Amino acid sequence: MIEEHGGKNVSSISKNTTFVLAGENMGPSKKQKAEDLKIPLGNEDEFLAKID
Repeated sequence: MIEEHGGKNVSSISKNTTFVLAGENMGPSKKQKAEDLKIPLGNEDEFLAKID
């Protein structure tokens, strides 16, 4: 679904990341990196609203 809307599903977070889909098992270091880079975090519902 991500690719269908022009995005990429990747396992790492970088300055080029524009949104992080935060699942139940997201590690604290990934969450911290997203916050440090000021990248929005969201759940599945927030992601679906963003692509609609």
